[in-house]
Amino acid sequence: MQINVELVTIGNELLSGNTTDTNSAWLSQQLNLIGLQVSRITSVPDIKKDILSILAESENRADIIIMTGGLGPTSDDITKPALCEFFNTKLVFRAEIFTHIESLLFKKQLKINEYNKMQAEVPESALVLHNDLGTAAGLWFEKNNKFFISLPGVPFEMKGLFINKVAPKFQELFSLQAVYSKTIITHGSFEAQLAETLKDFEDEMPENMMLAYLPSPGIIRLRLVTTGDDLEELKAEVKGQINKLQELIPEYIIGFNEDTLEEIIGKILMDRGQSLSVAESCTGGKIASLITGVAGSSKYFKGGIIAYSNEIKTDQLAIEKSLLENFGAVSKQVVENMAINSRLLFNTDYSISVSGIAGPSGGTKEKPVGTTWIAVSSKSATNSHEFRFGDNRERNITRASITALNLLRKLLTEPG
Repeated sequence: MQINVELVTIGNELLSGNTTDTNSAWLSQQLNLIGLQVSRITSVPDIKKDILSILAESENRADIIIMTGGLGPTSDDITKPALCEFFNTKLVFRAEIFTHIESLLFKKQLKINEYNKMQAEVPESALVLHNDLGTAAGLWFEKNNKFFISLPGVPFEMKGLFINKVAPKFQELFSLQAVYSKTIITHGSFEAQLAETLKDFEDEMPENMMLAYLPSPGIIRLRLVTTGDDLEELKAEVKGQINKLQELIPEYIIGFNEDTLEEIIGKILMDRGQSLSVAESCTGGKIASLITGVAGSSKYFKGGIIAYSNEIKTDQLAIEKSLLENFGAVSKQVVENMAINSRLLFNTDYSISVSGIAGPSGGTKEKPVGTTWIAVSSKSATNSHEFRFGDNRERNITRASITALNLLRKLLTEPG
């Protein structure tokens, strides 16, 4: 049985670009996990006629319509009046919702006002979905064997309601096939090249399995998704395909699902009781930020220097002026000395250094924008590599940071 699901996000801020719609992406992922596929996503402003119009359109196309947004306490939140008109009902005051709102505001030492009281008014025909995390209740309607669910736009409130109230009801109502997915994280290739390498692999995949390419600067995620009646069989199928990928592209695979390079590196260093430092130029502290974004990183990360100018390279990292004069800041000689001297300065087991031309200016014919040297150093060896990342500053910084972390991962995991 094909069940069509549509998502409707409501809010002027979404259409103006001031707020990014993360709710739809999250909901799509969660629905997919329980065997439901989203067929359409639409955003509409806080205008009653537009809300009514999209509800009528979606009702003709979909079996489930999930709305987010427009349930707040301000005058521009008009989703509830629109729902009342669409379902031919009226707003009624619900004492239990008001008591909950009072309790939440009391804990935050906030005074209740008329707008808060209005949030206790809900369409009479709706099934109320109690919102433990906020003041806007979720709403569930049924009409002509179609299901309409209205959720708050605040992401953490929406997520709580969906996981605890909405998803369990869907699983009770529908006989859904099992869905299993796993993501393989790769680095070091580009999408077209990877697709060419994996062409035969894709052709030989089971019919019930799909491979999606999810590229981002420096990282390509390969997502395997399969559906069927037996979850354990699906897991075994995916595991078999991953084993094939590990034989086909072992040099590119760096992790799975939500793994990050900084977490992988941190676990290795933590387990070994070893330490790390950095010396960054063109990445401007991005690498240190990624490393320290991991809880517990203070146990292995000692610190770093953002040596953005040559003066800091010479004064703080003891880079000889002759190296800068003869080879330039973006060079094998300078970046290797940055790594070695950072490791010695902070007395760490390992260090990372980066020096490059992030852009958009500063490039030359010999060293165009995107030219980047990266070095990783241990007490036994220092390795460096030159990269040409491109002409976009933001992407260059991201790619340089990810590449540097991956070079360290390789150093940490190489035999011997």
